Amino acid sequence: MISVRTMCFGLVSAFGLLLFVSDTQAGEYRVATFEADITIPIGHACMGGGVEDAKEIVDPLFAKGFVLTGTDKPVVVVALDWCQCNNDSYDRWRDVLAEAAGTTRRRVMLATVHQHDAPICDLTAQKLLDEQGLAGYNCDPKFHEQAVQRTARALKKSLGSFQRVTHVGIGQAKVERVASNRRVVSPEGQISWRRGSASGNIYDAPEGEIDPWLKTISLWDGDTPVLAWSCYAVHPMSHYGKGSVSADFPGIARARRQSDDPSVLQIYFTGCGGDTTAGKYNTGDPANRPVLADRLYQGMLAAWKNTERQPLDEIAFRVAELPLPARDDGNYTIEAMRKTLADSKATRWQRISAALGLSWRQRVDAGQPVDVPCLDLADGAAQFTILPAESFVGYQLGAQRLRPDSFVMVAGFGDGAAGYVPTDQCWRDGYNDHYCWVPQMTEQLILRAAAEALGAKTPKESPD
Repeated sequence: MISVRTMCFGLVSAFGLLLFVSDTQAGEYRVATFEADITIPIGHACMGGGVEDAKEIVDPLFAKGFVLTGTDKPVVVVALDWCQCNNDSYDRWRDVLAEAAGTTRRRVMLATVHQHDAPICDLTAQKLLDEQGLAGYNCDPKFHEQAVQRTARALKKSLGSFQRVTHVGIGQAKVERVASNRRVVSPEGQISWRRGSASGNIYDAPEGEIDPWLKTISLWDGDTPVLAWSCYAVHPMSHYGKGSVSADFPGIARARRQSDDPSVLQIYFTGCGGDTTAGKYNTGDPANRPVLADRLYQGMLAAWKNTERQPLDEIAFRVAELPLPARDDGNYTIEAMRKTLADSKATRWQRISAALGLSWRQRVDAGQPVDVPCLDLADGAAQFTILPAESFVGYQLGAQRLRPDSFVMVAGFGDGAAGYVPTDQCWRDGYNDHYCWVPQMTEQLILRAAAEALGAKTPKESPD
């Protein structure tokens, strides 16, 4: 018997309307897994043009995902070994995969792993760059469409090989000596965000705010595992920026787990790692890549060994709409960004950044919110949600606190168009970065959307 419920209500704030929709169903569940090679060609922009273009392929980039049926309409979950998909790039991926799976855009849960020797694709931004004679500055739309269609074909082919799903598994383990927060305090007490992906051990400062737990959710047919997806909140780079395309240390760890049991598809998501990096434990020496990969692998393996199963008797799917506003001060006004975009003396990255900012502004001005989806397995036994862009780890921890009764896995790097999404406390501490197109103090808006997606009580607003 199917029960579907849809609720729409307005939460009026300074930023707009929050819409929440939900459906549930109890029945027989099936899953089909797929993967596709989405490696960029030589010469393609890496990190959206912010670093050297692709010169060599060290290891391939993949789209890995699954289609889950038995709910009102199929749900697609997919992770891309790309840096980011923004705005209409993100929507194009979801539209095409939704059509292939026989579902709707909002039921395609997509996030990028965020490796930097991989593309940032924003089709609107590239159109704006094209108008300035800057073809391929951000991405190659032709290749983008090829990657989307290749993945859709793999998805469609997988639909002929569904497997029954009767149980869900949950497991977690701490990852040692990988993540550290960008925020460091000098011996003189000054706060900065100097700890990058390869900065090394600055001031011998502590790790700072991180989520030490790697979480794994798995689907099973009785005693037989079918697939597993894991999530850990850290920027996934050991060294990068020289044109060596790679899935980096998460790709190595994922491949190693895959070889442990080739019959169980392994998928990896990056958590809300906007402000967490491997910097405390990584100097950028290429020798660090396999070391970090092994530490991540050990966490994945331990989470698998800690996995506990329970019957999958119900699945719910919820989506909250998050109307994030646009930054509109200084260099972030429409006039300032247009001026930079048209300035032939500006650097490549300055012009790309202006195009990215204008693309985001078009989306906000058109009233298109960000979707915050949640796949709820076995009545809250496990929940998987995706937050936008480079959301800081505080949002992941905050989302988990919203549902302490549930195993909550939070991926970041959904629609990447907003750039860095700091918590209010980071703004108060003086955080500021040019790769950020949202204004200060949007935390309550984001946590409100997370609460609705997770089926939690709406958090009360806190004083500034």
